[in-house]
Amino acid sequence: MFMKDILKTVDHTLLGQTATWTEMKQILDDAMEYETASACIPAAYVKRAAEYVEGKLPICTVIGFPNGYNTTVVKVFETKDAIANGAEEIDMVINIGDLKDKRYDVIEEEIRAIHEACAGKILKVIIETCLLTEEEKIKMCEIVTNAGAEYIKTSTGFSTSGATFDDVALMRKYVGADVKVKAAGGITSFVDAEKFISLGADRLGTSRLIKIVKNTDTGAGY
Repeated sequence: MFMKDILKTVDHTLLGQTATWTEMKQILDDAMEYETASACIPAAYVKRAAEYVEGKLPICTVIGFPNGYNTTVVKVFETKDAIANGAEEIDMVINIGDLKDKRYDVIEEEIRAIHEACAGKILKVIIETCLLTEEEKIKMCEIVTNAGAEYIKTSTGFSTSGATFDDVALMRKYVGADVKVKAAGGITSFVDAEKFISLGADRLGTSRLIKIVKNTDTGAGY
């Protein structure tokens, strides 16, 4: 694949705690220049970002991030607020403790409620694969499919590790045909990115690929 085709699958991401509006604008400028799928940024910046890009780029934000322990009511409020501020895509974190406790109905009901709050916008469900058993990963594929979310996502990038090839392959095998897969966290090269896509990832959450392009002499042929 060409680099530019891979970049079209990227949610160009900046979620660090110290990120400033100046840094956010650079992320947005780069995402527009290289035509990424979206820019994924903190909710506090969504309104300014949406106004800044003037419809040229979908704005994605995160809900219940990074630990997933907010109550469902809070997550729903966060989602509605983000959509009202101009977010086109929502990446939510599940309550992993509920999964460990096998409270499957509670998790599914929460995803359904947040999906409804998305009002037709894209919902990606972060399951934090590095903290789960294979059985739990497979169960979350079933839950996300049943709840009607558009994507299942590997990781926040804030836990013990990010996406792995094995996890993406497993998710693609067990998730419903209408559910897409997002790999996020630790994607450091175009070689790895292409491998994730070949295994079934439809989106990639990363900031490093654009940095690679900007730091090489690939020119217009990127």
